[in-house]
Amino acid sequence: MSLGKVFSNSIFKNNPIFMQMIGLCSVLAISTAVSSAIAMGIAVTFVLICSNAVVSILRNVIPNNVRIPAFIVVIAAFVTLVEMVLHAYSPAIYNALGIFLPLIVVNCCILGEAEGFAYQNKVIPSIVDGLGTGIGYTMAMLAMAVVRELFGHGTLLDMQIFPESYPGIGIFTSPAGAFILLGLWIALYRGIMAKRA
Repeated sequence: MSLGKVFSNSIFKNNPIFMQMIGLCSVLAISTAVSSAIAMGIAVTFVLICSNAVVSILRNVIPNNVRIPAFIVVIAAFVTLVEMVLHAYSPAIYNALGIFLPLIVVNCCILGEAEGFAYQNKVIPSIVDGLGTGIGYTMAMLAMAVVRELFGHGTLLDMQIFPESYPGIGIFTSPAGAFILLGLWIALYRGIMAKRA
């Protein structure tokens, strides 16, 4: 499979949120603000690219019976690096992401790519797959966050879009609203993909 096909499949056909429905916890929790969604998307993309590369490099060294714990150790190393950098240079983002930043370690999206792609492929395709999956994840996060922030608070990237008198629609900022909106996005996305196919 060509690198272009790997890249596009990772973003669209195998979108981790809208098609595979993995890694949903952080999407539901963090998508109340576009800035948080972008930060989480960048963090997940970085961890995906780096962990996929390392897992691919070590795939012939890691024994099959301990591959999952090995993947988690690799992922945890990069998550810790991201956490330390954000804590040092962007405390506001670090605090906004909260517990969901260290929980990237057990994000099924990252573990799934390590197991399903990087462990079975060479380094360059694995890096491309990690980048594509990260972009697909970020795209889904932004689709959720734009709607939730705009209609829940009347803002985008903390800039006032609707008049200041806009009261906000509470369902968009609630967990129940996140589930409903995610379901609607999944239905819309899959409908579009089915028509394209």
